[in-house]
Amino acid sequence: MLQRIQTIWIFLAVLAAVFIYITGQDVAVFGAIPVTNIASIILVIIGSLSIFSFKNRKRQILLNRISIIINVLLIGVLVYWLLNLSGGIQFPEKGIEPVFPFIAVICLLIANIYIGKDERLVKSVDRLR
Repeated sequence: MLQRIQTIWIFLAVLAAVFIYITGQDVAVFGAIPVTNIASIILVIIGSLSIFSFKNRKRQILLNRISIIINVLLIGVLVYWLLNLSGGIQFPEKGIEPVFPFIAVICLLIANIYIGKDERLVKSVDRLR
């Protein structure tokens, strides 16, 4: 069912990945590969798969965990990129790119909590049959 609370949290994480794509056009380019753009596209795909796999809660939790790992790696890449920029760290000058993966991680953790509650509820109802 798409109207569950965890769907809203997963959608917010996907929205954060879209914001990463929008704000991180020239961010963290290693060689000729724009890491932030590729990671944000992967996060949107995984998030969409997670939203529409609502019938399989174990797969949904697995996809969310994979997305959390990618977001944590992306936070590391963005912080490394920010620390290597010249001019010191001044928040308005350098952007807010690391904030979006952090928000996505929090949203996905909350979604996993609610998915776990649903899983426990279904198991308890199955015991009563």
